[in-house]
Amino acid sequence: MAGIGVFRIFDPKVRRHLISDEGEVVIDEVRQHWVVYSVPMLEVALAAALLLTMAATTIGLQPVLLAIVLVLLTHAFWQFLTHHRDRFVVTNMRVMRIRGVFSQTVATTPIARVLDITLKKPIIGRMLGYGHFVFESAAQDQGFREIRWVSRPDDRDLTIQRVIQRTGLRASASVDVLQGDEDSDDDGTGPIGMDSAQEVTTTAPVITTTAPQARPSSSPSATKSIFNSERGNWSDDD
Repeated sequence: MAGIGVFRIFDPKVRRHLISDEGEVVIDEVRQHWVVYSVPMLEVALAAALLLTMAATTIGLQPVLLAIVLVLLTHAFWQFLTHHRDRFVVTNMRVMRIRGVFSQTVATTPIARVLDITLKKPIIGRMLGYGHFVFESAAQDQGFREIRWVSRPDDRDLTIQRVIQRTGLRASASVDVLQGDEDSDDDGTGPIGMDSAQEVTTTAPVITTTAPQARPSSSPSATKSIFNSERGNWSDDD
């Protein structure tokens, strides 16, 4: 119970970083997989074994063993806190990564900047249930290039995909690709700074019709038109 209380004290408190007045909510808060705590646990077990050795031996090595035990316990506790405070958070607006024990680092990026996600699951990860996310986005310099030791990676990947899909970004981007647009306003119609009505008005071809006129006299220099509906105008001049 005391250990749980200590970890609550060092909890990163993700919700204090939310934009509550804009309706931002946490969709998923990703903690690192329990496998990252295996090394600290081994260090604690080794420290316990050394303490038992100190109690059972009469050789004058107790100060040395005690120093080793303190080093092991300190390093294990530091690793526990480091992994415990490393959180990857997905909200309905953005993704965040919060890490650090004493000095905290909070990296955020809008969900619109997440372009491609690669999920890597090594053999041991498939057996134990963890994976690594690799983000191809403009935010890779802020700590989002690779998120390691993600528990339940398939479920987390689907969650991120749903959030991106619900924003409508991919749908509008696909429209831009189909229409050959190179804009980034995500309305799927045309250049930046133009709404749909303006783009339709400015890009629609203007077709003017004139009343059919009498066919000019036959001459080598006469110009023929294939846009009139009369059948006679489609034939060549004699």
